[in-house]
Amino acid sequence: MQREYIEIEKELIPYSFEIELGVELFEIGIEYNAIGDFFTLSLSKDGEVLVSNEKITYGEPLFSEIYDARYPAPLILPLDESNKETRVGWDNLNDTVFLVVMND
Repeated sequence: MQREYIEIEKELIPYSFEIELGVELFEIGIEYNAIGDFFTLSLSKDGEVLVSNEKITYGEPLFSEIYDARYPAPLILPLDESNKETRVGWDNLNDTVFLVVMND
């Protein structure tokens, strides 16, 4: 399985960016909650908001609760490939924990 990573530029938060997932173009918005030390993602396609502020939870695939044909085909999983982390927070996102795009 080929892996790609979604780079999050923490210094720009809150911000949005376009990304190709599978063969489709999406817009991802990212926000940070400093009180709870967690990140949320929003997902849009063709101007339609598909998901608003889904919390990034370690080891849990993003957008898996409400999947239909409008969502990206590849699985996006917050992972630490060294298996040392158990949560996603400011100190470890894009340091030891990455948003991994699992392509076939």
